Amino acid sequence: MEIHGAAAIVFGGASGLGEATARRLAADGAEVVVADLNAERAAEIAAEIGGRSTGCDVTDPESTQAAVELASSLSTRGLQISVTCAGLGTPGRLIGRDGPTPLESFAKVITVNLLGTINALRLAAGAMRSNSPNDSGERGVCVNTASIAAYEGQIGQVAYAASKGGVVGLTLPVARELAATGIRIMTIAPGLFETPMMAGLPEAAREALGDVTPFPARLGRPTEYADLVAHIITNPMLNGEVIRLDGALRMAPR
Repeated sequence: MEIHGAAAIVFGGASGLGEATARRLAADGAEVVVADLNAERAAEIAAEIGGRSTGCDVTDPESTQAAVELASSLSTRGLQISVTCAGLGTPGRLIGRDGPTPLESFAKVITVNLLGTINALRLAAGAMRSNSPNDSGERGVCVNTASIAAYEGQIGQVAYAASKGGVVGLTLPVARELAATGIRIMTIAPGLFETPMMAGLPEAAREALGDVTPFPARLGRPTEYADLVAHIITNPMLNGEVIRLDGALRMAPR
């Protein structure tokens, strides 16, 4: 899939991995919609990259559909690229000091990370189905974001690991379902990256986290995630797979 001239949407594009992806796709010539719950920040980024923005809650079908329609209108080729980075990392043990953790604490994380991904995926792919195929028969590419927590979830990551495991699990069946329509589905499972969540930690803590990565012994850079997104889009043989982007990191229990 050629990025230049394509319409693209980045859910959760106002910060971190999503912001880096929106900037990379715009630099490569895509018409980008930055869709984020933080509509003000999304508008700022869109203005900087020459794109469009919209407030969007991936758990809300109406606002997500409106975002997809906006992106679809930006190119005669229709919406061809969708990247979902929206998510929550709220920690929580199964059983806390006062007993079992309230169910709603888990439900919110799973709703945003898993159902939000499914919602964005179904609406973006639904729009892509009406595109004319390119010379390779492709109509679109969707990239989801999981986490290495899907494989080595740590203590206190009950809902987060479960939600990201769900994103990993849906990748192959959705890719198989959409193969007949020429839509590819891929998932990236990042390790420890320089995101707003990490930015809130002291420098010493960030360095310590980076040191546990075998190589390179540092936190990943959002631009490196964006580089992989761009490669996935342009490599037609990448489909139905999850790529760990983690510098060979395997997380310890805590």
